[in-house]
Amino acid sequence: MTTWTLRRRPGRTLGFLLLVVLSFLVLRRYLHPKVGSCDHEGLLRLDWSTLIPLWLRHRKLGLQAKGQNFMLEDSIFWIFGGSIHYFRVPKEYWRDRLLKMKACGLNTLTTYVPWNLHEPERGKFDFSGNLDLEAFVLLAAEIGLWVILRPGPYICSEVDLGGLPSWLLQDSGMKLRTTYKGFTEAVDLYFDHLMSRVVPLQYKHGGPVIAVQVENEYGSYNKDPAYMPYIKKALEDRGIIELLLTSDNKDGLQKGVVHGVLATINLQSQQELQLLSTFLFSVQGIQPKMVMEYWTGWFDSWGGPHNILDSSEVLETVSAIIDSGSSINLYMFHGGTNFGFINGAMHFHEYKSDVTSYDYDAVLTEAGDYTAKYSKLRDFFGSVSGIPLPPPPDLLPKMSYEPVTPSYYLSLWDALKYMEEPIKSEKPINMENLPVNNGNGQAFGYILYETTISSSGILSGLVCDRGQVFVNSVSIGFLDYQTMKIIIPRIQGYTVLRILVENRGRVNYGNNIDNQRKGLIGNLYLDNSPLKNFRIYSLDMKKSFFQRFDMDKWSTVPEAPAFPAFFLGGLSVGLSPADTFLKLEGWEKGVVFINGQNLGRYWNIGPQETLYLPGAWLDKGINQVIIFEETMAGPLVQSTDIPYLGRNQYIN
Repeated sequence: MTTWTLRRRPGRTLGFLLLVVLSFLVLRRYLHPKVGSCDHEGLLRLDWSTLIPLWLRHRKLGLQAKGQNFMLEDSIFWIFGGSIHYFRVPKEYWRDRLLKMKACGLNTLTTYVPWNLHEPERGKFDFSGNLDLEAFVLLAAEIGLWVILRPGPYICSEVDLGGLPSWLLQDSGMKLRTTYKGFTEAVDLYFDHLMSRVVPLQYKHGGPVIAVQVENEYGSYNKDPAYMPYIKKALEDRGIIELLLTSDNKDGLQKGVVHGVLATINLQSQQELQLLSTFLFSVQGIQPKMVMEYWTGWFDSWGGPHNILDSSEVLETVSAIIDSGSSINLYMFHGGTNFGFINGAMHFHEYKSDVTSYDYDAVLTEAGDYTAKYSKLRDFFGSVSGIPLPPPPDLLPKMSYEPVTPSYYLSLWDALKYMEEPIKSEKPINMENLPVNNGNGQAFGYILYETTISSSGILSGLVCDRGQVFVNSVSIGFLDYQTMKIIIPRIQGYTVLRILVENRGRVNYGNNIDNQRKGLIGNLYLDNSPLKNFRIYSLDMKKSFFQRFDMDKWSTVPEAPAFPAFFLGGLSVGLSPADTFLKLEGWEKGVVFINGQNLGRYWNIGPQETLYLPGAWLDKGINQVIIFEETMAGPLVQSTDIPYLGRNQYIN
């Protein structure tokens, strides 16, 4: 295999080195400004092209596909890539994860860009904090990594609706991932904003972005032949000038090829490698090969097994891919966490939602620790790169804290009186069409429906995804995709019927993404008669949701709490906060919030048994812990320095 080097121009070596040093000093000043300083305020206006040597500022060729090789300027270039999603990793840990990537012998970072998180409401964009895409890309450049950007608009990625914003579904005729006018108009406005941020980061403008992916695995969807050319043009019209790529798995490769775009493949086995490589040659001739996604593991679903892939098999397949003359991207190098409610789902024969952990059995663990895969792959990439690798950074400390015993309690039914007035509607309204969030509907969380009934009977309706049914405040069971009817027992007089519906995650892959509205869909029937006059509460559980619950609203935990309920306690942390994992033995199903940060869902059906709590989100002293529990509370919340995901895969 050819070792990649950047061929310097004769007579400029010394000048190059001096300019690199100067550029680094200036860059360091900009990337680490003091908050409130002019440098800090000017960070978003940073012109990357002024921070690099003059002769590199006029890069002309970029990453090219020439024959069977990638070329960067006049040198053969092998892409040794790894995927890290900035939105799944605390910003405070980005540097740690990227340094570990560099130390593994990789030279390229790949990341998706989640539209639904960046534009939570139409025209309202968020690129702050953990969503600061530009800071992530610039940090990769500082560390010495090139970047392949995968901006969608659809990204799959095991995130809710494949990264598409749920407010698109307010349109009853919406056709996602097509040239349907309602979709393309929204994409155009999003790309107008996003690409204005991305364009300056491109290689030919002096930045680290060497390639951009056009959509994602469209061949397996393939509902509109005009769609991919539209996305390609949308990128180019907004100033994307680097190499364009597509990415498809074996189910979609045949239909995913786009004229003028280099096709790449996604796979996990050596058998697929030969099959897909042969097909690529048949459709695009002699072109550089790339496995855009070599799956180093797999994601988990609630109630299913934990998926693992042996490290020796990973090494054998990676070696085979490189030996075949193909570049590679490790998906995932580091998976991270589906913090909050961002996880996706699959719904083929049955609905399966993804767990909170996106550990993925990847090269680094969910908490960024090393694995056997890391050690073997570092040795491998070090041997083929021909240059000494930087030493791997030290592991971040882990800690077990004293257990948290909740001291205060607030039942959901008591909490309702502190919320905004419920929405009143003759018929049920699905989550996306609720008149909340400035007309953008509700994206995530729970929704509570109330109405009045005067007789027993059979209750039926379509509940997406899981609805707990109450007569007054007594739970009588659940409605979901398998159970669509439930018997209402004998009641006396007028009685409040309540259904607490959880959006467990919208489907992120498949042909049914247009039908991902959540809550009660259509009418709710009692003995085949539609119920009317609903009161609907939006329970999105954002930070602002809890601000209405002052301490005087809480009471001490009773011996027999009513559920669902919120529990409040304090986690005591010393002078050096460190990562930990929360273990909720005795609790059944719910969500945990630390200092207002939504750590995600827990559920005792597994396979995930602990929730990752980054030390970066903890404060010295007492940290607020709120648990929303649906059905049964344990006596305390433990913490451990060892994660449990239904396996001990960290030693494989």
